[in-house]
Amino acid sequence: MFAWLKRKPKNRRHVEREYMLDVKLRTSQTRAAKVRFFSSLLAVVFSLAMVVLVFWRGGQWALNYFIYKNNSFAIRQIDIQTDGVLSPEVIRQWASVKNGDNLFALDLMTVKRTLEQKPVIQNVAVERILPATLKIHVSERDPVAETVIVQSRPGGKVEQFVYDFDETGVVMPPLDPRLRAKPLAVANEKLPQLTGVSTNDVPLGKTTQSAQIKAAVHLLRELDHSPMTGLAELKTIDVAAPEILQAVTSQGAQITFSLNQFDTQFRRWRQIYDQYQKWGKAIASLDLSISNNLPVKWVAAGALPPAPPKVVKQPRTKRKNV
Repeated sequence: MFAWLKRKPKNRRHVEREYMLDVKLRTSQTRAAKVRFFSSLLAVVFSLAMVVLVFWRGGQWALNYFIYKNNSFAIRQIDIQTDGVLSPEVIRQWASVKNGDNLFALDLMTVKRTLEQKPVIQNVAVERILPATLKIHVSERDPVAETVIVQSRPGGKVEQFVYDFDETGVVMPPLDPRLRAKPLAVANEKLPQLTGVSTNDVPLGKTTQSAQIKAAVHLLRELDHSPMTGLAELKTIDVAAPEILQAVTSQGAQITFSLNQFDTQFRRWRQIYDQYQKWGKAIASLDLSISNNLPVKWVAAGALPPAPPKVVKQPRTKRKNV
């Protein structure tokens, strides 16, 4: 009846030993499961890496075999078009391209940037035409004025440097005649001279920051479309004085301009010119920078030399080299 009161309790040490064995077993099983998981994960990653490597190498081989080293895409024709005077062969040399180069292996942006680094070139378009033609279209800068900078050298020597300006004020060296496709049409053709220019005003290959020079090239551009076209030609423009441009025509007349509203100033010049022609007189000096009461000096029309015939520039046409 009271047998349960006589049951012996279990050994405490034995219980603790069984618990520790059970914990160790579960820890070992968990560790083994983790090892199997990470082993499987590494195997999957390695397999994927091998697949990617095979595809990458295979893709590289395919690109080289079928495209980059395929003679079917070797350049056989370089089509060079320009709206200026540069020789197509010079453009080809500057672009560093030649027949036989692979059309797809060629970096078109590198060709474009290389050519546009030349001050005489304004912009370039490069195009692939399959299967074997490279097309390069060049737009050149057209010089409208020039200046001479005098610099002193050690030993008392003086050296002169000539710079050209295009109609936007970009500074460039005069074009070497050897780079032209054809010689100058007029041997004695000279650009208008800008005087009073400092060394800091001629950053080669860049746009000048001088407001005076920018206004001067703008003045020359506007003159070709003004009421004075064919009647007067500006020989020199002094840009040294602030806020004005002091020009001298090929007949020796001195004309002063303000830096803006050239269309209005040209109309006033034409009105005065026509009136003086009726009187048999010619303008010796005229200040157009003043709005009212224009200061004018005149001489007898026969006292001035005849105006030289203006050199008419031929409109640019695209020249093509096949």
